[in-house]
Amino acid sequence: MADARHILAIDQGTASTRAILFDSSGNPVQSAQRELPQIFPQPGWVEHDAEEIWSATIEVCREVLKSNRNVAALGLTNQRETTILWDRDTGTPIHNAIVWQDRRTAQACRDIAAAGHTEMISARTGLLPDAYFSASKIAWMLDNIDGARDKAEAGELAFGTVDSFLLWRLTGGAVHATDATNASRTMLFDIHKQEWSSELLELWDIPDAILPDVRDSAGDFGTTGADTIGVELPIRGIAGDQQAATIGQACFAPGMVKSTFGTGCFVLINTGATPIASNHKLLTTVAYRLAGQTTYAIEGSVFVAGAAVQWLRDALQVIGSAPETETLARDLGSNNGVYMVPAFTGLGAPHWDPDARGAILGLTRDSGIAEIVRASLEAVAYQTRDLLDAMSADLGTTPATIRIDGGMATNNWLMQFLADILDVPMARPRVTETTALGAAMLAGLGAGLYGNLEEIAEQWCLDRKFKPNIATAERERLLAGWQDAVGRTLSRSP
Repeated sequence: MADARHILAIDQGTASTRAILFDSSGNPVQSAQRELPQIFPQPGWVEHDAEEIWSATIEVCREVLKSNRNVAALGLTNQRETTILWDRDTGTPIHNAIVWQDRRTAQACRDIAAAGHTEMISARTGLLPDAYFSASKIAWMLDNIDGARDKAEAGELAFGTVDSFLLWRLTGGAVHATDATNASRTMLFDIHKQEWSSELLELWDIPDAILPDVRDSAGDFGTTGADTIGVELPIRGIAGDQQAATIGQACFAPGMVKSTFGTGCFVLINTGATPIASNHKLLTTVAYRLAGQTTYAIEGSVFVAGAAVQWLRDALQVIGSAPETETLARDLGSNNGVYMVPAFTGLGAPHWDPDARGAILGLTRDSGIAEIVRASLEAVAYQTRDLLDAMSADLGTTPATIRIDGGMATNNWLMQFLADILDVPMARPRVTETTALGAAMLAGLGAGLYGNLEEIAEQWCLDRKFKPNIATAERERLLAGWQDAVGRTLSRSP
């Protein structure tokens, strides 16, 4: 790509909102970030202020654009499943955003499963009936906010995941759209037909008038208004955060695997043009859709990874910042059998137990802050191993390498422990902001700055590889302790 112009990526995540400016070679040249406060109205409920998301988005974009206006296009990536309903006339949300971690609709999902709809939902969407996804969150808003259902049926409300809401605002209400990756996480989208499912809309009693248009992940999503981020920019790429990371990690060949360690942990394996159903409670999802061609993936989701470190910092106040965890873990010869199961909002794959709750086990009189911190990090590796075991059972193979990214990927101690527990090498790229990078790459494709995926793949560069370095017997001992700890937190038999 000869054009030296930059690409702006908006990365709206669960913990923060960021804007990163990338050069034509995929190098970050400037960034700005605002932390996003979490709202916990009740135990198990998690919300965000959508207006706060919007104002932070404008602030970070304007900040990075101050010194560089030579920008070719904008790409957008977002926390998935998080649900917003807003008034089409005013653009005002009718309620706080209900975050993907929120469990208020767990019983509604159990009722749907008990009524015998699990097989149909899985066949259409690749998902399981769980509060994680958008459908039950939409239904809750329509049923619990005065006048919402009448307005929705009259076409006066719009639904969107965070990408749709930001796109609506960025274009001054001109574009109500999403991409296929985000649509595939709503539990309302038929991933085979690539269209909204009337059967699922009827099941959840959701009017189709509120739904966004579903587009390819790279293409025309309109233009930003100059009164928003200060400049008119073509919006040319959108993908949910984990799919954007898959693009940023250049996992374009079937069998390639990436694992992102952010607020949660998400492992995706590219399965190519064929959607493969999981027999081990993993998800079949859209990896990306380009030029009308859909590429699929199998995904495993861990709800709490970096969020556990945030809990140590903000709730327990035993650390001042996330980087302290690496030193505490490294300096501890052993955590002496302490395990943490961070089921703060239930357990995701492969357990799918919304009623499981967090626990710290194995404490003795000698246990202290360092043991609890290290156990929190180790839990990330153990949960990832659970996902990998399920994935390997589905596909009959174990990946030769896993490409790692996200904020926790900079923790060298954790990445080595991860390689040890998974018994698979971990490959960390030079650019670890792969979620934002993927959004930028999609925008570059949509704007014609990149000709194909091969040009993107050529930019991926290894920073460090972490190879397994632990005895098999020790690995098995540690994993047995983990399985015992998880078993003690489950609300029902797995």
